[in-house]
Amino acid sequence: MASTTASVGEQLKTRDWNPGVKSQIYDSISRLSGWLEKNDYRGYDTFDGLNASFVRPFTFENKFLRTVLQQGVRRFPLNLRPLLGVAKAHSTKGMGFLARGFLRLYKATGDKVWADKAEFALQWLIDNQSTGYSGACWGNHFDYQSRSFYLPKSVPTVVWTSLIGHAFLDGYDNLKKDQYLEIAISACEHIVKDLGHYPDGKGTCISYIPNGKNLVHNANALGGSLLARTYSYTRNELYLDLAQEAMQYTAQYQRPDASWWYGEKSNLHWVDNFHTAYVLDCFKFYTEGTGDEQFQSVMMSGYEYWKKTFFLPDGTPRYYTSQTLPLDIQCSSQAIDTLVFFSDRDSESLPLAMKVAQWTIKNMQDGSGYFYYRRYSPWLVNKTPTLHWGQATMMCALAALYKLL
Repeated sequence: MASTTASVGEQLKTRDWNPGVKSQIYDSISRLSGWLEKNDYRGYDTFDGLNASFVRPFTFENKFLRTVLQQGVRRFPLNLRPLLGVAKAHSTKGMGFLARGFLRLYKATGDKVWADKAEFALQWLIDNQSTGYSGACWGNHFDYQSRSFYLPKSVPTVVWTSLIGHAFLDGYDNLKKDQYLEIAISACEHIVKDLGHYPDGKGTCISYIPNGKNLVHNANALGGSLLARTYSYTRNELYLDLAQEAMQYTAQYQRPDASWWYGEKSNLHWVDNFHTAYVLDCFKFYTEGTGDEQFQSVMMSGYEYWKKTFFLPDGTPRYYTSQTLPLDIQCSSQAIDTLVFFSDRDSESLPLAMKVAQWTIKNMQDGSGYFYYRRYSPWLVNKTPTLHWGQATMMCALAALYKLL
C-alpha cells in the first residue's frame, strides 16, 4: 500500500516532476475556457437522445424503443445529434462542475475573472432549479430512460442535486456569500424530505429520484456526502444521522475485493472507474465533514483497489474492471479529481494525476479546445462535444490539479 503520510509539498520535492506540466495544464484550461465562451456554455449530453425531435415520435413512448433511441445516439461512434434535431444546451450538472472549476482557478490565481465566471454559473443554477419540491434541487434538461425507470426532464436526481450542492458550498467557502450556504442547506432539505430512505441492515439507502425506490451506491453516497459536509457548517443532527446511515449502507456492501457494484439489483452488477471514484470522494467528504473515521478502512481499501485496477502504466484510465475500452472522458476527469482529493493521504496520487492529465490532453483534447467524448481505438473517435460529461468535468478536474501544483 502506498504511503499516506507524505504531504503534497514532499511529493513535489521528492518526485521527478516537470514544471512544464503546470503550464501545459493551464494552457489546456485556457483553450477549453475559450471554447466554452465561444459556445455560450452549451453542449450536448451523453443521454440527450430523447430530445431527437425528428425521431422521438416513432418510439411511440415505448420503453424499449426509447432505450434504443437514447442508447443508439449515445453509443454511435459519430455525433448524430445535429441530424436528429438535438440542440446544444446548458446543463445543470455542467454548470455545477464549471462553478467548482472556476472557483478553484480563482483560489489558485487570485484573478477575479474566475470568480465572476463562478458567480455567473451559480446564479444560473439558482435561476434554473426544479420547482415544486421542499428544497433546492436540479434535474436533466432532457427525458431519460434508465434500465429501471423513466425520468421526465426537470425531475430532480440526488446525483445532480448533491454535486451542485457541493458547488454552492465551494462558493460559500471561497466567496463568503451567505446565500450560497443557504442554497446548500435547502438542497439538504430536499434530500431529507422529498427522497425515499430505505433501511437495509445497519444502513439506509437514499433513493436516486423522488417517488421511486431506485437504489444506487454512488447516488446514495453523494446524498450522504452533501449532508455530511453541510453538517460541518450547521451542526444539524438530522443531516449527520442520515449521512451516517447512507454511508453505512454503501460500506456494508463493499465486495471482498474492496469494490462496489453500481447497485445491488442483479441488472446493476458492474464495476466502473468513475462511479467508484464518486463513492471514494463521498467517504472522504463524510469523514472530513463529521470527524467520524469509522469508514476509514473501507475508504482506503476501496481507494487502493480503484488505483491499481483502473489505470494503465502511461496514465490511460480504464473504463471497467474487465476492459479498458471505451476510453471515456469522464473516466479521465473524475480520476484526476479524485486523485487530487486523495493527495493528502497517498504519495502516489499526484504523479498519477499528472499522468492521467497529460494522457488526456494529448489524446482527447481537440485543437479548438474542447475534449472528445470517447476513443474506441487509435483511429475511431467519437468527437461529440458533451457539456457536463466532458467539458465541465475536465474544467473542474484540471483546475483542481493546477491549484494543487
